[in-house]
Amino acid sequence: MKAADVRALSADQLKEELAKLKKEQFNLRFQKATGQLEKSSRIDEVRKDIARIKTIARQKAAEAKA
Repeated sequence: MKAADVRALSADQLKEELAKLKKEQFNLRFQKATGQLEKSSRIDEVRKDIARIKTIARQKAAEAKA
């Protein structure tokens, strides 16, 4: 997910997307542990998407206060 796409989302949509990505990350960890993971790079992608969403959510919150 691109940063521009994330910036276009509302606060509620960011929370939903974050929850979805955390669930996916959880499932990917289990797949890795059981040897069923096909694309190991997806773990890194999801981790970076989570960080991107958290960063932009924090920026939006700071802008709302200012």
